[in-house]
Amino acid sequence: MKNNEQPKSFETSLESLEKIVHELERGDLPLEKSLELFEQGIALSRQCQERLNQAERRIEVLLRDNQGRPVVGAFEGAQAISEEGGTDNDDNVF
Repeated sequence: MKNNEQPKSFETSLESLEKIVHELERGDLPLEKSLELFEQGIALSRQCQERLNQAERRIEVLLRDNQGRPVVGAFEGAQAISEEGGTDNDDNVF
């Protein structure tokens, strides 16, 4: 990334990564172009993973009690899906 470029949002980076994957999957690109796209894809993948890691760390900080211990609870969205007639993932224990 150039110094004057703004970082892409997670969604924009993911969309760009998906486009690269589709291009590579076609399999009709010259080797040099494939390598260039692959390198771009790896960089985008790392950017996306780092943003996900940052989000996870922020969530962990927000979900600590007043003594700094992690607070674990059920995700409220899962219950809403169950109540709307979706599947309840509690039955799918791995």
